Amino acid sequence: MSDLYEKSLSKVPEVTLVFWLIKIAATTLGETGGDAVTMSMHWGYLWGTALFGLMFVVMVAAQTRARSFHPGLYWLTIVATTTVGTTIADFVDRSLGIGYAGGSSMLFLLLLLSLFLWYRVMGTVAATSINSPRSEAFYWTTIMFSQTLGTALGDWTADTAGLGYTGALLLFGGVLLVAAMLFAWTRLSRTLLFWVAFVMTRPLGAVLGDFLDKPVNLGGLDLSRFGASAVLILCMLVLMWFFKQYPASLNQKES
Repeated sequence: MSDLYEKSLSKVPEVTLVFWLIKIAATTLGETGGDAVTMSMHWGYLWGTALFGLMFVVMVAAQTRARSFHPGLYWLTIVATTTVGTTIADFVDRSLGIGYAGGSSMLFLLLLLSLFLWYRVMGTVAATSINSPRSEAFYWTTIMFSQTLGTALGDWTADTAGLGYTGALLLFGGVLLVAAMLFAWTRLSRTLLFWVAFVMTRPLGAVLGDFLDKPVNLGGLDLSRFGASAVLILCMLVLMWFFKQYPASLNQKES
């Protein structure tokens, strides 16, 4: 009976308010943590990408091998995608000279391609369907592209578009608010709204992370990247400790 129950559950958490709060903290941590290694520790974008890329591979392998949902393992894997997304985006945009616009456009196309292939192979891209190695491979690939896109999009909006960190925070926060309103008051596809919100939390976290650690003359608070990262880790642990998370039900309908 217990085996049957495990098979009826996804290996990702149920999407609740706590899920989104932890996700925002994790994406912000990806920015401050990635910058701490590449900038404060002077690893550079290439070696930082190699380090976090290895972390990403190890965590996805561990998550895929797990037989059931484990909150700590899941969120460690999410953090791995945010940090590697930060360093990849910075490497592509800055070191390769593609720029924020070019990097964002390329990553947006890769994200759409990942979702398209996932849907063609599995018949759904719903987060509640993650219970097999194949679906997890698509899930984590899509997330990695979304996290990388979010970094480039956040930098593009705050820097190139001239909105600054405060303006970009208001923009992405507004998009998330609209998505929440559509979820509550319309019958629009829950799967579509989930991915819109999931993608948008990353540029929100990227801009928030930059706002925390960038110099005051650039519009930031000039906080220590290590200190900000430690506070974000603590916030995630507190949320996970006080609010128990459950796996998403595979029987939950998403249209």
